[in-house]
Amino acid sequence: MIQATIGFMVFGVHKDGLKDPTGTAFIDDVLVQRAKSALVAAGLKVIEHGVVVASKEEARAAFKKMKCDDAIDAVVLFSGTWVWAAHLVGAIRDYCASGKGLLLWTHPGSQGWRPVGGLVLHGGLLEIGVPHKFVYGSLEEQDTVSKIVSYARASHVKNFLNMSTIGTFGGRGMGQTCGAADPSQCMRMFGIDIDSRDTTELKQTAEGISPKELDDLQPRLKQLFGKQPERNTVTERSMRLYLALRKVVAKENFDFYTIQSFPGLAGDYTASCFAQSMMLEDGVGTSTLGDFNTALTVLLLTQLSKERVYYGDLQHIDKKTREIKIIGDGACPPSLAGKLGPAGFSEHGIPTEGEAGGLSVKLICKVGEGVLARLGRINGEFQMVITRASIFEPAPDQIEKRLNECGIPFWPHGFVTAHCDIEVLLQHWTNEYACLGYGEELYSALVDFCEITGIKAILP
Repeated sequence: MIQATIGFMVFGVHKDGLKDPTGTAFIDDVLVQRAKSALVAAGLKVIEHGVVVASKEEARAAFKKMKCDDAIDAVVLFSGTWVWAAHLVGAIRDYCASGKGLLLWTHPGSQGWRPVGGLVLHGGLLEIGVPHKFVYGSLEEQDTVSKIVSYARASHVKNFLNMSTIGTFGGRGMGQTCGAADPSQCMRMFGIDIDSRDTTELKQTAEGISPKELDDLQPRLKQLFGKQPERNTVTERSMRLYLALRKVVAKENFDFYTIQSFPGLAGDYTASCFAQSMMLEDGVGTSTLGDFNTALTVLLLTQLSKERVYYGDLQHIDKKTREIKIIGDGACPPSLAGKLGPAGFSEHGIPTEGEAGGLSVKLICKVGEGVLARLGRINGEFQMVITRASIFEPAPDQIEKRLNECGIPFWPHGFVTAHCDIEVLLQHWTNEYACLGYGEELYSALVDFCEITGIKAILP
């Protein structure tokens, strides 16, 4: 989970202790300090600009500093009192050209004339078309702080994607039309470079894994699964592919990746289920079948969540109960296992999707609150469907029946209640995959990410 860094800047012309006719300072220094403390307490790293900004020279110096500091994800402009907007908007416009976020926070209260300063600057930025988020709310209101934190975290992820690289091993898997990417569009919208490789190096690297490297992996597997897998040619190839992926992704400096899996490696070497499970467990954004949209969604959720992320098929949807079963073909981070379905080893089990076989993961996802989401494209335009969701475990006496319903009980299951209009969700869903992230705070962060990157958010 990432920690976003904000620059905190107070603006207003009546500064440096200037008092109103009643003898009260226009800018409430105590309130300013409390506002900063509230943001720190909410998990943000705050870098304060020490000068209250009023003049063009002050604005130019302040925003140049924030623009050039790579640590800054967004600037929070705090209204101290009224201001001459024309003195700030030029420097703000220049800063925003960097792609970093800008949030204007106006704290309610008649003293100091803070709403006047906030609204005149907000209106000026709207007038000249400078993108920003405007928050009017008290620091005592949790919703106010949450909005600021969500925006800052979304800005962090947007900045992370700029000049990032996704590696794609192999081509399009299983004929997926709805996961293919346009490299030019990805660079234009996100700053992401798509760097393609065939799977030859992966296979060669896997075969070069030493017996010691395999032995060194066993204690971690015992920790995650409660035991070590049986050692034979099939299981060793699964472990070798995982270790090879770690090496090649690191060597190539890929920030995230997607892998074809089948046809390809799953037919002539090993299925990728176990390797994908472990890479997800390592906190790497990834997907199978060369599905760029799922890979990017997984990366976003991984960056924003305290937990690991599960992507799998929307295997069944009950429209009446809004229950969704997410069943991935053997790939799921083992740390998501619940009490009733602890993480264990299984087999890929579908020879028509990979004759080589391989290890897979079996589990039932643990109870929690989170989101279901996936990025997709409609006529070449990005959209993201996002809904709040509750993850639950079936009753103990129903587990075997529920697992057997799909005919492949040994693959990982997530039982989810979607808090949305299921019909609307289905009409806008763009793939068989769903990405499941834990954490109620993910919803607003994803919505903010869509807003600042030009993605259409679908909130069914």
